[in-house]
Amino acid sequence: MLKSRNKPTRFGALLFGAIALCLSSLSFAASPVLDRVVEAGVLKVAVSGDQPPFNAVSRDKTVIGFDIDLARALAGMMKVELEIVQKPFGELLGTIESGEADMVLSGMAITPERTRKVSFVGPYMLSGKSMLTTSQAMSSVKSGADLNNSEKKLVALSNSTSESFVKRNLPNATLRTIANYDEGVKMLLAGDVDAMIADLPILKLTVLRNPGAGLGVIEPPLSVEPVGIAMTNADPQFANLVRNYLSTFEKTGLTSNLRKKWFEDSSWIVALP
Repeated sequence: MLKSRNKPTRFGALLFGAIALCLSSLSFAASPVLDRVVEAGVLKVAVSGDQPPFNAVSRDKTVIGFDIDLARALAGMMKVELEIVQKPFGELLGTIESGEADMVLSGMAITPERTRKVSFVGPYMLSGKSMLTTSQAMSSVKSGADLNNSEKKLVALSNSTSESFVKRNLPNATLRTIANYDEGVKMLLAGDVDAMIADLPILKLTVLRNPGAGLGVIEPPLSVEPVGIAMTNADPQFANLVRNYLSTFEKTGLTSNLRKKWFEDSSWIVALP
């Protein structure tokens, strides 16, 4: 009787193990984005093209910046060609869902809200929110608290963490959203708004690009934000590959050299329109 009962038990265990192994193998082998990149020989990276020094369009209409150099390094490690997909910042995450791009590498902060839709690898950079204002307005603005009233008009990039920051921390201010930073700078210089909220590196660059305009940045930063690479959460193998490459870049000094090139050396600004 014991022998009779043990047979189906042993068989069931073997069957269960075989099924589990098959399912595990199928799950491990599922790598739709990585397969597409390898088979097509192309890595498609989405950027906004208007977030210098992260990314920007130069005078000769090519896209340059920290993110572009990092994307080029990733494509090089994968031994594939790099294709830049340029979209407004608010539309970048949609390119992952549609398959138009394999990843978003565009100075994008890692947030819980965004992580509900996509996965992030990184961070490859730490940034933070600050505010850009004019010398005339600076006399009355010493901190973020000075902007938190209905008489103050602020601008922030649409669908960005800057917009979320203003809504959460400066709810009494009048907020207007913009499609790109150049639009916000024009509004600021025209006196239509009191300050623009954005990432500190972008605001410092804006001051350098507009000498004599009386622009200034309020420091220290209002917040600290990790910046990462967004990709689909349906391909953990692809995410793991990119994570390993980022780790390699950090250890070999590539990432550090790119930070110096784009965030500390301003000589490249002459390439901008």
